Amino acid sequence: MNQDITVLLNDLAGGNRTVVDALLPEVYDELRRIASRQLAGERNNHTLNTTALVHEAYLKLVRQDRSTWQNRAHFFGVASMAMRRILINYAKKRLAEKRGSGMAAVTFEDSVVAVEARAEELIALDEALKRLEAISERQAQVVTMRYFGGLKQAEIAEALGISEPTVRRDWRFAKAWLTRELGAPNDESTAHGADSR
Repeated sequence: MNQDITVLLNDLAGGNRTVVDALLPEVYDELRRIASRQLAGERNNHTLNTTALVHEAYLKLVRQDRSTWQNRAHFFGVASMAMRRILINYAKKRLAEKRGSGMAAVTFEDSVVAVEARAEELIALDEALKRLEAISERQAQVVTMRYFGGLKQAEIAEALGISEPTVRRDWRFAKAWLTRELGAPNDESTAHGADSR
């Protein structure tokens, strides 16, 4: 199956638009898993449900004219980033509608997007990730793929073309940096549990 996905992605990158319909069934379950993870902490009446988030992200991914998909891990890594961007845009819209509330302090943990992930928290995390990206784009990608996409270290290493020990180092540094940036105490038990995947 992984070989089939890579072939379809190569065809898509080569301009073969007929594979768009053939690719969706091959990647749908994994995209739903990523979307479910990202929506886990959202309120029940969130504008986007899992299916809508999957479809919106998929359309963004397959409409990219100049994408060169290296492999399935690369595709799912980019999908994680696309879903993050979609959710941040919805959170900003929601916050603009609310007006009057200040930014809340958030805790960065290696778990499903926080159970009470409010618009303010997602936006604060997104802004911190942008600051991290200015320091290390790769570490920001590792966080996005792991925290938002739920990719394992091996998948992130494959997507970014780096070793698993490098992913572990990047994750530890980025987690500590984000914890400091977000003003939350560093939870050592969470940090140790994060290294096992």
